[in-house]
Amino acid sequence: MASDRQILISPDRTCVLAENGPMRLAIRAWCHGRFQMNPAIEAAEFSFTCLEQVAGHLKVLQGSEAGTLPETLPAVCQSMVDSVRSIGDPDLTTMASVAGAIADAVADYLVQQIRSENREVRDIKVIVDNGGDLAVRLSGKEKVKVGLRTDLNTTELSHTMTLDSKKESYGVNTSGMGGRSFTRGIASATTVLAPASSTADAAATAIANACFYEDKNILQVPAGLIDPHTDIPNIPVTVRAVNLSPLTVKKALKAALDKADRFKSKGLIYGAFIACRGCIAMTRPFDHAGIISNCGDVASIA
Repeated sequence: MASDRQILISPDRTCVLAENGPMRLAIRAWCHGRFQMNPAIEAAEFSFTCLEQVAGHLKVLQGSEAGTLPETLPAVCQSMVDSVRSIGDPDLTTMASVAGAIADAVADYLVQQIRSENREVRDIKVIVDNGGDLAVRLSGKEKVKVGLRTDLNTTELSHTMTLDSKKESYGVNTSGMGGRSFTRGIASATTVLAPASSTADAAATAIANACFYEDKNILQVPAGLIDPHTDIPNIPVTVRAVNLSPLTVKKALKAALDKADRFKSKGLIYGAFIACRGCIAMTRPFDHAGIISNCGDVASIA
């Protein structure tokens, strides 16, 4: 895996890319408006360590339920365990939060590096994008605008979400049909905002899974028939959903929104944006507080 490592700098020198096997990280960081090149490169190197730690415990992480995993794990692996445990969905394995956990670890490391080099720091903006799963860290007067999609099969953005430093840590993660992982539901995109990317990652998977209503036009098969190496071989996942009735879509969205509201009431997430077949459901305050708005210029894509 080490031979696949690459650290690249974008032509405009506002992004450091870390690539290693399945991991593709885009790392951005500013302090008082100045891009932090050296800390970003150090964070890229650190991301390889995080991936190695996950790879070194892969059999344990894939093969055990979160409730039975050992406690003596590296921090990034323990974050995966804690996030999935907090969501408490029996269909999730610990791997449901891997992308978000690595993004979190790199973002937190990057903030520490910036603070160690700048004693009096107020305005920090860090965005770590792990294949569309974001870890955002903000302080001072910094803000970031994140683009949202209603369909994972297109790059077109439909809405934006504005985040500010009232919260220093955010995770923005998306799941659904057409994403990098399997889903039990029919959501075209489910984006979750949470205090950490690892939690948002697991929650987005669980909410997208819940976006389901029994319909003869939905075809599901055990995940192991599609990918023999999957960590959920016996769980049925959606492979086709065609000609769905408005009732099916409405019921599926309600089931997903109910699950998101439960997570929000427990303080696990800040909110969720759920799209299915051209229809949208949002938890409050997304639906009335102006956090979500129609698409405009964006800083990052969720």
